[in-house]
Amino acid sequence: MSEIIYLTRIETFSAAHRLHSVHYSDDENVLIYGKCNNKYGHGHNYVLHVTISGKLDYRSGMLMNITDLKSLIKTEIIDELDHKHLDMDVEYFRNGQIVSTTENLCIYIWKKLEKALNTFNNDKNQNQSIKLYEIKIHETDKNTVTYRGE
Repeated sequence: MSEIIYLTRIETFSAAHRLHSVHYSDDENVLIYGKCNNKYGHGHNYVLHVTISGKLDYRSGMLMNITDLKSLIKTEIIDELDHKHLDMDVEYFRNGQIVSTTENLCIYIWKKLEKALNTFNNDKNQNQSIKLYEIKIHETDKNTVTYRGE
């Protein structure tokens, strides 16, 4: 059998950020980002969906133990981002070259989890077909960004 399964874990975290690009003047930043360019930043209660895919392990009946996936997300993402200021506390965004938009946050989380999942698979000799399929972040109830590693 070769059924492909998609497994999603949902987690939440709270973080602050300021939308500001070093590639624009201060006036351009205000024009482009509006109130989100507040020099002290603003915060969100993010909802993160992490979806993995792969072939079902018929011995266990699982794609991946959800406890292991939860642990990976917690140690790689939540512990680093929760109750932090993305532009001040996260090296990826700190120098201002990468604006801490939700789009860029999706890409950052993808890179970290893809690497961690590959390491986990190798360390645990897991099903090598397990892949990161999608990162989805709800920034607000009305704004959602999805990234699939393209």
